[in-house]
Amino acid sequence: MELSLATRTVAGHTVLEVGGEVDVYTAPRLRERLIELVDAGARDVVVDLERVEFLDSTGLGVLVGALKRLRTAQGTFGLVCAKEPLLKIFRITALDQVFPIFPTVEAATERDGTGPAS
Repeated sequence: MELSLATRTVAGHTVLEVGGEVDVYTAPRLRERLIELVDAGARDVVVDLERVEFLDSTGLGVLVGALKRLRTAQGTFGLVCAKEPLLKIFRITALDQVFPIFPTVEAATERDGTGPAS
């Protein structure tokens, strides 16, 4: 399956909608896009994973890298994920304790993106 990436702005946050599979083959495109957003000045970034069907360790690494990059830039980073199979991956890896995870884009953008996971 192909990776799709679309960007929009919601309540002052840059929302990157990701769809398809995020794996060793497609993760570099996601990494490049996130770097482009931060380099272009995005500081409050939300990655919407609602259309992601598969996420492997390479994809997790890309998300961790984006979180670090935004923290260094004094920004915020949040994930939108309500799919149980993906949430399970975050719980197993304890990354649910690292990322602010929200059930909807609206929930992620109504705060500053630094609150506790929902």
